[in-house]
Amino acid sequence: QVQLVETGGGLVQAGGSLRLSCAASGRTFSTNAMGWFRQAPGKEREFVAAIKWSGNNTYYVDTVKGRFTISRDNAKNTVYLQMSSLKPEDTAVYYCAADSGAHPSIMWYQPRRYDYWGQGTQVTVSS
Repeated sequence: QVQLVETGGGLVQAGGSLRLSCAASGRTFSTNAMGWFRQAPGKEREFVAAIKWSGNNTYYVDTVKGRFTISRDNAKNTVYLQMSSLKPEDTAVYYCAADSGAHPSIMWYQPRRYDYWGQGTQVTVSS
């Protein structure tokens, strides 16, 4: 099992920045990659970004490219999502997810690729 805890959410004005953190514990050696998703009220869970634990591969949804950066600290088993130039439409609950590598044929942006999920952290961007 892998446990994930997200922190760093909050209220920010449009144009501002926030950094989310996701601390992983448990069988972290079994994880292949980490992802960030978000879910706004009344909407489906949406892929935001993903990063592999090794190498430099990162993936982003088009709507956040150039504004958000995903990174990792392998020594701390922590993944970050630096969010800049935030917009009201970025308002959502942000979830961290771990990919065990058990579903390699499923695309990075599909939630069912990921086996473990955090509890989520609220990000609210005011206009």
